[in-house]
Amino acid sequence: MDLFSYFCPDFLIQAITEERVMQKNLVIVESPAKAKTIEKFLGKDFKVLSSYGHIRDLKKKEFSIDIAKDFAPNYEIPADKKALVNTLKTEAKQADTVWLASDEDREGEAIAWHLYEVLKLKPENTKRIVFHEITKSAILNAIEHPRHINIDLVNAQQARRVLDRIVGFELSPVLWKKVKPALSAGRVQSVAVRLIVEREREINAFQTEAAYRVTALFLVPDEKGKQVEMKAELGRRIKTKQEAQAFLEACQGATFSIEDISTRPLKKSPAAPFTTSTLQQEAARKLGYTVAQTMRVAQRLYESGFITYMRTDSVNLSEYATTGSKAAISQMMGERYVHPRHFHTKTKGAQEAHEAIRPTYMEHSAIDGTAQEKKLYELIWKRTIASQMADAELEKTTAAIAMSGSSDQFTAVGEVIKFDGFLRVYRESYDDDNEQENESHLLPPLKKGQKLEHGAITAVERFSQRPPRYTEASLVRKLEELGIGRPSTYAPTISTIQQREYVEKGNKEGEERNFNVLILSNGKLADEERTEITGAEKAKLFPTDTGTVVNDFLTEYFPDILDYNFTASVEKEFDEIAEGEAQWTSILKDFYKHFHPSVENALTTKREHKVGERILGQDPTTGKTVSVKIGRFGPVVQIGTVEDEEKPKFAPLKKGHSMETLTLEDALELFKLPRTLGEYEGKTVSVGVGRFGPYVLHNKVYVSLPKTMDPMEVTLEEAEQLILEKRAKEVARHIKRFEEEPELEILNGRFGPYIAYKGSNYKIPKDRVPQDLDLAACLELIKAQDEKKGDAPTKGRRTAAKKK
Repeated sequence: MDLFSYFCPDFLIQAITEERVMQKNLVIVESPAKAKTIEKFLGKDFKVLSSYGHIRDLKKKEFSIDIAKDFAPNYEIPADKKALVNTLKTEAKQADTVWLASDEDREGEAIAWHLYEVLKLKPENTKRIVFHEITKSAILNAIEHPRHINIDLVNAQQARRVLDRIVGFELSPVLWKKVKPALSAGRVQSVAVRLIVEREREINAFQTEAAYRVTALFLVPDEKGKQVEMKAELGRRIKTKQEAQAFLEACQGATFSIEDISTRPLKKSPAAPFTTSTLQQEAARKLGYTVAQTMRVAQRLYESGFITYMRTDSVNLSEYATTGSKAAISQMMGERYVHPRHFHTKTKGAQEAHEAIRPTYMEHSAIDGTAQEKKLYELIWKRTIASQMADAELEKTTAAIAMSGSSDQFTAVGEVIKFDGFLRVYRESYDDDNEQENESHLLPPLKKGQKLEHGAITAVERFSQRPPRYTEASLVRKLEELGIGRPSTYAPTISTIQQREYVEKGNKEGEERNFNVLILSNGKLADEERTEITGAEKAKLFPTDTGTVVNDFLTEYFPDILDYNFTASVEKEFDEIAEGEAQWTSILKDFYKHFHPSVENALTTKREHKVGERILGQDPTTGKTVSVKIGRFGPVVQIGTVEDEEKPKFAPLKKGHSMETLTLEDALELFKLPRTLGEYEGKTVSVGVGRFGPYVLHNKVYVSLPKTMDPMEVTLEEAEQLILEKRAKEVARHIKRFEEEPELEILNGRFGPYIAYKGSNYKIPKDRVPQDLDLAACLELIKAQDEKKGDAPTKGRRTAAKKK
């Protein structure tokens, strides 16, 4: 017996032995939720840890790409990941086998590769496993069939990352110089902004055309002989009011009869199971979720083992899924509703995953979770089940109604569901649902040649509809149609263009519009003017002035970057890299060869006017030029130029104004500020606009006006409330002062309490109560933090030490 066994009790030997066994296999995934779920399926021989996403990336504030060395990326481990990396290194050394189990797409493959490189893993004891659902059978199957890291997928991800870094780092300084400081540009994001800007211009240029839609109510006996109304519509639109009146007058003496009746069966087939794109679209229409929200909830469902991998452009279902669906449908609705189907992906370059988004267990129609998770899961379950169900069977009847003395015809349409099929579970939504009329109704019994008695015949003035603005969901669909981006990029793209304030999501109030209605009833023709609200929009994407100006500038100087076909072709090249059909460095070389000269050309080109500037006219009072442009803090109107003796005057645009549609009259209105509101506490209260936006001024104190308030309409009472709120905040900001040391104060800041002393700020540890600190304690904290700063080696000290 060895000394260790002699001195250690049996239970301790057993515990240590078990701990050694537990270290036999280390599984690394990218999220803690995924780790928690997987750990349930693996035994004591496996330890599951999370890398919390990427453990290294390109440096945030540096270019980090060596163009001369074949675009070699310079990766770093972020400061907040260093402790985690050390833990993973220690655990990896203790393990016999390391299993890299990050997601199966390119991003997941890159995470696995970075782990392999940083942890200095050895090929003989490292295995890569992938699965598109987190179930026990899928995990165990993956462990039985490991593979090596696919370097082609890694290179495709690196190519995207490096190309986007080149575009961002080289384009952004051009925008700082030519448009406005602190702007940035991205490859796919810029194309998305272009789509939204172009749609806005289509809407602004759209000319509404009016026409009359004519409908008639005919009185027809039903099966029991009771007179019922049957609605029919004229087969054409009438252009003018005079023509509509003449037509209705002709109807007065006319007779109507059934000229033809046709009945034909119809079938409606279910939509394919969800891809990333279609899930984002349906969740927006049916649940009102944003694209980013849908992906967050789907990620949680996947990591909890409820659904398959949620970043995919495949509509294929596994045999297990189709068999499970068949059993579930048969049990719930009967054999007649079963119709197994195999869908094929139509999207070009669909390579992100191998199966559609579906529930992991088809027999589970509901799950436990948050309200959002339950709703999204139900949507996925219904769509998947419906895709494996029988067609809906309908019968459509069309009756052509002739009018004596005229070649015009009215048409009555009836549609009845004979067998509901998949409609019993799921109906697909569309972006223009509110414009579609439900015509699912049965026509009364009709015979060819039957004479009809007409009731009211109405001609309503209708207007052509302008193109709709994009929602997040419809923008995703458009990007997918154009082949721009991939499942993993849609949500980040849409979030980024809103964060950069190139696009804003908002609502538009409808406008009142008059329309004409002509009614022929009981032999009399009535002429009525009515009103309606039109153009109201909710959660639509609007381009900002900055987004429009940046788009125009990039389109002029970098047409390739903003070209839809070019952006789609770059995505195809990434696909070729992933398939091992192209070298990523050669694609980047070819791109950079054409891109970099465009950057230099844009930087050196001089323009007469600032980018995006519009001359509106002359100020009638001074005769000076009035223009609108992007200023340092956003769009502004300017009276005068820098060449004038007097300094130019500036006024920011009001909410609802657009640089493209602003008129001279609108611009001059903005200079009616500052205006006096009255007196408060014996001092004048005024409202004005400065370089940082609108403000209220009282007793030499400025109070910013919220974005929801219009400086031209704010009242004295509202201004008083803002003044009092600012005072209350200021009182709350000052926690403690010391008479013996007036330069030292404890304040409440954005990130919590801190000590302010002689122009410097000092942190207060979380375990200390700011109100309880006395002067000595504050000085002690200041001294300790100053000494810590002094101990940190500066660049100069390090250099001197090296020389010594």
